[in-house]
Amino acid sequence: MKEVIDKTEWANCDHEIYRTYVFPDGKTVTIERPVLLNVSKSGGHRLLDANDKSHYIPYKWIHLYWETDDDNAFRF
Repeated sequence: MKEVIDKTEWANCDHEIYRTYVFPDGKTVTIERPVLLNVSKSGGHRLLDANDKSHYIPYKWIHLYWETDDDNAFRF
């Protein structure tokens, strides 16, 4: 994984198999194997996945769900 060079706070989410965001129009965005998560001041989510791809999900989603690969379904 590439080194994250940023003073932003990142949370480890590498236990997630995927996370899916649902938007008001019914469209979804799924991030496979997210590794790091940052929540911006506006509520948007910055993510880095296991393939070193960066994603930004604006805070317009109405539902978020995920599946984990361990017995700890919730790690907030």
